[in-house]
Amino acid sequence: MIRLPLRHISPSLITALALAACSSAHRASVRTMPEPATSSVAAQVKADSIRHPYTQADVDFMSHMIGHHAQALVMSGWAPTHGASQSVRTLAERIINAQQDEIASMQRWLGDRGKPAPEPGAGMTMQGHAHHDMLMPGMLTPAQMQQLDQAKGPEFDRLFLTFMIQHHKGAVSMVKDLFGTNGAARDETVFKFANDVSVDQTTEVARMERMLAALPPG
Repeated sequence: MIRLPLRHISPSLITALALAACSSAHRASVRTMPEPATSSVAAQVKADSIRHPYTQADVDFMSHMIGHHAQALVMSGWAPTHGASQSVRTLAERIINAQQDEIASMQRWLGDRGKPAPEPGAGMTMQGHAHHDMLMPGMLTPAQMQQLDQAKGPEFDRLFLTFMIQHHKGAVSMVKDLFGTNGAARDETVFKFANDVSVDQTTEVARMERMLAALPPG
């Protein structure tokens, strides 16, 4: 290749070479730019559902737990009007705050998947009695609810703790049934919620058992 001294290269040729180099560099930079994201939110949700599919057992668990929580809200709501002790009233308030939030979360999960989201009182009478065909593990019978509603003062404390222990243990049993169902609880939200229910209510059962044991003989 013949090398010409720079003084023999015309200014116009130098300018043309420089422009060509800039154009080439620009094309290279354009080619190396990352492609814009094409996945939409809906596509991401669909992908998540494929990785963590929910089952009918998940839907049933969330639906039934709404009704289960609803009865606990009725029971806890009686504490201030039935002469409950301060410790029982504090416990009842804690249950109400926690389970109201959990009901809202379960309704949202069901609604996001196009499933019916029952209201807390669905399938129950005004007194918080569940219809016989709606009873789930641990739920109080109409006779038990009536007995609690008629109790006052220390007797209410005793029955409330006894029946709420029964109620909580039923919820833990529902979680065990869910985890024992093939393919269930793979959805991240369902798994976390069910696990939290099991841990929290098991802890509260232990606390209520201590409270019950500390009550004076009835």
